[in-house]
Amino acid sequence: QVQLVESGGGLVQAGGSLRLSCAASGLTFSSYVMGWFRQAPGKAREFVAAIRRSGGSTHYADSVKGRFTISRDNAKNTVYLQMNSLKPEDTAVYYCAAKSGIYYRVEFEAYDYWGQGTQVTVSS
Repeated sequence: QVQLVESGGGLVQAGGSLRLSCAASGLTFSSYVMGWFRQAPGKAREFVAAIRRSGGSTHYADSVKGRFTISRDNAKNTVYLQMNSLKPEDTAVYYCAAKSGIYYRVEFEAYDYWGQGTQVTVSS
């Protein structure tokens, strides 16, 4: 079965950095668009970033543009999210997701598979 396993979350001070990883198994990784979403307590799940199958095209939410970088290693079946200049408002559970097809989407309903999430907490 398909598994997406996130890691790398934790507690960091404002201005710090974290790198999230998501290891995929049970699917042809290079055939999927990969995305990162996040959900803060009491809020809806929101799009963070996505990367197309070859890694040549990326897309970011305005709130993280210039601070976060999504990348992937198809040989390792892994997608990453490098998060710099973290702010308290970045605090959330971060999820990776896989979407079949060519194009990225920002709607979480468009994604086929999800990880269990990893907590990121940014203290002020």
